[in-house]
This record gives sequence, C-alpha cells and structure tokens, in this order.
Amino acid sequence: QVQLVESGGGLVQPGGSLRLSCAASRSIFGINVMGWYRQAPGKERELVATISSGGATNYADSVKGRFTISRDNDKKTMYLQMNSLKPEDTAGYYCKYRSFGIDYWGQGTQVTVSS
Repeated sequence: QVQLVESGGGLVQPGGSLRLSCAASRSIFGINVMGWYRQAPGKERELVATISSGGATNYADSVKGRFTISRDNDKKTMYLQMNSLKPEDTAGYYCKYRSFGIDYWGQGTQVTVSS
C-alpha cells in the first residue's frame, strides 16, 4: 500500500512554469511505473507523462518538449516540470503509481493557466 500526495499546483500566466511533486509514503524502489494524468472539467482523464523505475519516459504529444517528468527514488518523490504553460494545460493533475497491476492515485492538485 502506498499513499500519494501531489503539491505544487496553482495559478500561473501563459508561458509560465510550475513544478509539481508527488510524494509517496513508501519506497518507490522496485518494479513500477509512475505517471502524471490530468483531467479538465467535462473531459476524460488523460495521460500526461510516465516514468518507469528503469527511467524510461513517455509523454503525450501535447506536452512533449514542454514538460519533463523525473523521479528521485531516495526522496520517494516524482516530479513534473512544466514550462511554457498554455491555457489548455489547465486541469487537475493526478499522480499514479502502478506496480504489478495495482494502481494507486493521489488526490490531485489544480493547475490553472490564465492571464
């Protein structure tokens, strides 16, 4: 069992940056995949980026080149560095941890990109 807590969301102007963090209650060493998902009102939750325990990353086309996913296993934390933010990035952002077919979700943190 692992609890996940996101932080770092907020209000930012277009073109600005935010760094989201996802802190895990337990060790994230081992075989697993962690990822960031987002969901805007009235829309389905979509994958933003994933990072495996081996360091392999995957990004949605809409964020490629602007967002960077990373993890620090010693700190039990995953990050999402978001640069060049657009209004279309506005959504609740959720952290997910998957290990051996079991998913764990954080409560989400709101990102609002607006002038």
